Amino acid sequence: MNKRIKQITARVGVIAALTAGAAVAVPTAANAASYDGACGSGYVGIRHMDMTGGTVWLAYSSATGENCVVTVRNSPGAAEPMTASIRISGGSWLEDSGNFTTYAGPKYVYAPGQCVDYTGSINGYSNGEFGVACR
Repeated sequence: MNKRIKQITARVGVIAALTAGAAVAVPTAANAASYDGACGSGYVGIRHMDMTGGTVWLAYSSATGENCVVTVRNSPGAAEPMTASIRISGGSWLEDSGNFTTYAGPKYVYAPGQCVDYTGSINGYSNGEFGVACR
């Protein structure tokens, strides 16, 4: 299976998983909340998915070999329910959830030679990707 088909398959899987109980936002580049470095020094945002209210970011550190997820709001404000979740594809989720004013996360996973899944939500709107960042 080529890389493009894997990406499409991963996105279809996200949509199916997220529509099971949450509102799904259609991603648009125009409203992306910028990666704000919440994962720490040396982490670079490598993928993102937009949703109503913000963006879920996947970041990577070549120094540590870890992937990191953080969900960032477009505009900080009153605390709202948010999540940031990550896992080695098919494994157990690591999640930060609660009421936050700016971002949820960071959560980290060390996944050398494996793909990861990441998701985020803001006030009931969710997005993410499965089977990505395979290193």
